[in-house]
Amino acid sequence: MLRTSIEQLEAIKEYLRHNNNYESQTVAGIRQSMANPAAGMPSHDDMTYRPESIGPLHGEWAIPGNLAPDMENKTILYFHGGGFVAGTCDFYRDLCTRIAKSSGSKVLTVEYRLAPEHPYPAANEDCLNTYCWLRNQGYAAGHIILGGDSVGGTLVLMTLLSLRDQGEELPAGAFLLSPHTDLVHLDGESYSSRAALDPTGSRFANQRILEDYVGNVGKEHPSLSPLRMDLEGLPHLWIQVGDHEVLLSDSIRLQERAKAAGVKVELEVWENMWSVFQFLAHMLPEAQQAIDHIGGFIRDRLGQRSFSN
Repeated sequence: MLRTSIEQLEAIKEYLRHNNNYESQTVAGIRQSMANPAAGMPSHDDMTYRPESIGPLHGEWAIPGNLAPDMENKTILYFHGGGFVAGTCDFYRDLCTRIAKSSGSKVLTVEYRLAPEHPYPAANEDCLNTYCWLRNQGYAAGHIILGGDSVGGTLVLMTLLSLRDQGEELPAGAFLLSPHTDLVHLDGESYSSRAALDPTGSRFANQRILEDYVGNVGKEHPSLSPLRMDLEGLPHLWIQVGDHEVLLSDSIRLQERAKAAGVKVELEVWENMWSVFQFLAHMLPEAQQAIDHIGGFIRDRLGQRSFSN
């Protein structure tokens, strides 16, 4: 396995500390930093990108050229991160492209409504409605995989729990990259033990995420803490987290609670990595390796019969 040197990792983390700080940036500043594709991202051959209208929402399909005939009617539905206040299809195109290529599956990314203009439960409603829209387009529940990073991972869990509680058919599985599993209590052990190691997250920053999203709604709704909800009946979960991030213990607790509830769940903890390190796959071999693992999970859950990468 290729590994990035500790010196290179420290240089990257130092850059992230100064340029991806939710504690000091305004909402406008966060949005501006995520308004365009990340600088230096490579172009990808053999991909098709197609805009999609999901009611009033904008979405984008990333379709790999290696799409096998048995995958035409199967897809990944991806919920982006961005602290509920930012995020675009353009900004997530490289990550979703790599997931599409590694899995041989289409990826649909949706731009849900953003806080603080659209507070809770706007994003929840949009993600749930997008899943229902896919079903109405003819996609079987067993042919859909949900995926998301950071608060996008929260939205994946919220969507799964809403579908279960409404008696709807659940997707074939879900993958979560550095998910926020409890937006209210912020009491995981790693908020303290990883505070000095995490270049992008902190307890204060995550308190701000909650405040931006709930506004005047309050913190009492249980769906804001999916970690503390009954997880019984959820589909196969695949979780990736870095061992240098404050959300580490919440991912570990999610695995433990899901397993206790009878859910099949797998957790990968990546050494020396931080929140959503997969986003830097153009420069970190570990990030591409993690994405390749996600691709394997997706192919297994969607029952892909042929694949060439």
